[in-house]
Parts: sequence; C-alpha cells; structure tokens
Amino acid sequence: MSNPGSAPMKIAGMTSRAAVAVLVVLVIAAALPLLLSNYRIELATEILIFGVLAMSIDILSGFAGRTSLGHGAIFGVSGYVVVYASAQAGLSPAAAILLGVIAATLVAVIFALLAVRTSGVYFLLLTLALGMIVWGICLRWTQVTGGENGLRGDVRPAFLVGHRAFYWAVLAATTLVSYAMWRFVRSPFGLTLLGIRDSESRMKSLGYNVPLHLFIGFAVSGFFAGVAGALYALFNNFVSPSTVALQQSVEGVLMMIAGGVGTLFGGFVGAAAIIALENVVSAYTERWQTVLGLTFIVIMIFAPDGIIGMLRAILVSRFRSSPHIAEPRFELGNKDTS
Repeated sequence: MSNPGSAPMKIAGMTSRAAVAVLVVLVIAAALPLLLSNYRIELATEILIFGVLAMSIDILSGFAGRTSLGHGAIFGVSGYVVVYASAQAGLSPAAAILLGVIAATLVAVIFALLAVRTSGVYFLLLTLALGMIVWGICLRWTQVTGGENGLRGDVRPAFLVGHRAFYWAVLAATTLVSYAMWRFVRSPFGLTLLGIRDSESRMKSLGYNVPLHLFIGFAVSGFFAGVAGALYALFNNFVSPSTVALQQSVEGVLMMIAGGVGTLFGGFVGAAAIIALENVVSAYTERWQTVLGLTFIVIMIFAPDGIIGMLRAILVSRFRSSPHIAEPRFELGNKDTS
C-alpha cells in the first residue's frame, strides 16, 4: 500500500525542481549579453518579445481551443500608439506604453465581442477579417499612422539605449508577464477555459457562461499581446502597416505551434527556433521563406506536439525504458487509492 502523503510530496518535489530549472534558465538568460555581440543581443531581445506574443496566442489556442489570426493586429496597435504618443504627442515613454497596452486591450475587447460566439474555422476567419480591417486603417489613415511610410521616433528612454540595458529590461518585463500568464492559465478560470476547449457543451450543461469566459480570456490574451507590442515599439523605434499585417499573426501562431500548443512557455522555444532559422538561412539564400516552410512541415510531421512535446515524449520514454528509475507523474491532485 502506498503512503497517502506521497502524492503531495511528489508534487512538492516536482515544483521545487521546476523552480530550480526556471531559476537556472533566468540566470543563463541574464548572462547572455555578457557573452554575445550586439547583433546577437538584439536577436535574443526579439526572441523574448515574440515569445510573449506567441504565449498570448497560446492562451486562446492551447487553453480555450480558439486560434486567433488577429493578434498580430492587436500587437501592432499597441506599437502604433506607443510610437505616436511618444514621438508625436510628446508623452513620456511610461505614459506611451500604458496607452499602448490600453489601446491593444480595447481592440481585443472589440474583437472578442464579435468573435467569441463562433468557433473553429469561423473564429479563425473572423479574427483574420478583423485583423485585415486594422491593417487597412493603418495603411490609409496617413495623418495619424503615416500610411506606407509608417511612424518613427526615439521611443526608448535614455537609460535603455544600450543593447545590454534594454535586453535586461525586456527580460525583466518578460519574466513578470510570463509568470502572470502562467498564474492565469493555472487559476480556476484557466481550468474553466480548458474545460471549454475539451467539451464546450458539457461546460454549458454545468452552468458555465461559455461566451463570457471566452470574452474574458480573449481580453486578457489581448492585454498580453499589447505588452509585447509595446516592447516591440521600444525595440524597433518604428512601426508600419507590416507591424499589424497578417504575417505578424501567422508568425505568432507558427511560433506557438513549433514550441508546442498548450505548453505556454513553448512560445519562447518556437520564437527562438523560427527567428534563429530566419536569420541563419536568410544569410545564405533569398529563398529562406521556402526553407522555413519546409522546416515547419517537418515539425508538423515528426513533432506534431511541438518541440517541447517531442522533448517531453523522449524523456518519458527514457524513464519507462529504465528499470531503476520510477516513471515521473504529471497529474496534480490525484491520490493513490491502492
């Protein structure tokens, strides 16, 4: 008979190991600027920013079963507002960032009101259409957005001009935002979203207001996409219609899928893989998009659960094949009944 107290001990042990692993990753990430050139520091910064965007998409796709093609527009709206408020209106960077995140959240609320009662391909196409509307506004409203020329301005405050300083600031912001997203998806509300993903009809029969939960999930997801957009505005000091274009949403979705849908932190892995591949392959050929597409096809065939899912499967198979190592248990809250 197993010890009744063994399950909490195992959970505590897993939690402590996970905390140590996260701490090690953060220490390594913080030390990277001391080892990398300025160009590679910029790549690392870009990976952090787009990792946040991919995670925000995963909140809807991986935990609510709704894949959005409008998050690139939400991301870009935040960037536009930050650059305009700072460069044109003369506001401080802090005020510009706050306005950018608020604007992105409001756009997400509008998208959610129109889209939450749909699902599947209809949700996908509706968010695509809404994103295209935002792109059209940014392209044609030349007095505010600059049209095809975009907007440029020195948004970044003086103490963050250096590559290392800005990377560390983005790392700190990314860590806080990632923890907030992790807490959100592990909360009772996040578990409700998982229930909606698995069986929407059953959640309705249990008395849950499914559209309201999806609306809140979409708004929260849009808030985090807005944070990523504000960081991108500080990083790039420039926005244009391409910032809100469909390609931005598609890249975020590809990063999420490559890392692993429903893993949340897989967004960083997918962002690192795609951004690194883009920069390495584009240095050798102009057909880097073809190589990127082929790579994505290979991932879908041989790692349908993403890179993190593949690594997890490898680890589990090794535990099972070793007679001296007990298989790790991933379930939470289950008690042994033997």
